[in-house]
Amino acid sequence: MYRLQSALVSNLYFISQLLFKRYGGNILVQLLGRWSADEYNGQMNPVGGLVYYISPPQSLAAAAANPVHTLFYVAFMLGICAIFSITWIEVSGQSANDVAKQLRDQQFFLAGHRDTVSSLKKELNRYIPTAAAFGGMCIGALTIVADFLGAIGSGTGILLAVTIIYQYWEMYNKEKSQMGGGLFG
Repeated sequence: MYRLQSALVSNLYFISQLLFKRYGGNILVQLLGRWSADEYNGQMNPVGGLVYYISPPQSLAAAAANPVHTLFYVAFMLGICAIFSITWIEVSGQSANDVAKQLRDQQFFLAGHRDTVSSLKKELNRYIPTAAAFGGMCIGALTIVADFLGAIGSGTGILLAVTIIYQYWEMYNKEKSQMGGGLFG
């Protein structure tokens, strides 16, 4: 999900920079993003438009100096992470309908409810989308905190790295349990 958010922002940056270099005087291009070259390394930084508001503030001091930018960035990050989480649940086979079918196939029933997939789906729809949105917002909040604290790299990059390392740890533990030990055990 945070990969989707990162890809969305990266693509917006890329398109905005290309358009600004070519058609910088156009008002629609400027609404998408205005860019300025950094004095020290020549790197382009957003200084206006939509891409500026979806980019993280450079520091806590910059966040405090421009609260509109900060609030827009926080709302964007939390909102887009929640939306992508809900969308991911739907397309990955973990929606309420999919889970209800899986539970029904495994002969699990809810006490006090009719023995139908639609009854179970209705009950699961009360929890799954909310849990997905909340989980996405938590990941977005971690990204925001990492960005505000000036972590090396972006908050999204840090979460991506931690997720990849955790997946390798899970694979290692799974293989270790299947083989009856590990490197040292």
